[in-house]
Amino acid sequence: MTLRLHIDPDSPVPPFEQVRSALAAQIGDGRLPAGTKLPTVRALAADLGIAPNTVARAYRELEAAGLVDTRGRAGTFVSAQGNAARQRAAEAAAEYVRIIDGLGLDRAEALRIVQAALARE
Repeated sequence: MTLRLHIDPDSPVPPFEQVRSALAAQIGDGRLPAGTKLPTVRALAADLGIAPNTVARAYRELEAAGLVDTRGRAGTFVSAQGNAARQRAAEAAAEYVRIIDGLGLDRAEALRIVQAALARE
């Protein structure tokens, strides 16, 4: 497995968030499938030229989101739960489409409703 991560030191986005979002994107699109073992905190930090605590924070946030599982000395692995969460979200979206169609709402309006709800959260 080769992680494709790059930290932009000139970015206004903090390095931990660059790591977190890059890994989340790779998990989300399947480049890092469930069960994939991630590099150790120290190894990834050394590869990226950043502090280990930066990588540790990114891993903690990914774990809190259910995208990875940390198994002590065994390491950190991409969680199957992340895939289940995406499946549940897709099912909820399909149900929403059925509801708005049943209400006779225009789909563009339905999308604006969702975008407004996301903006509020």
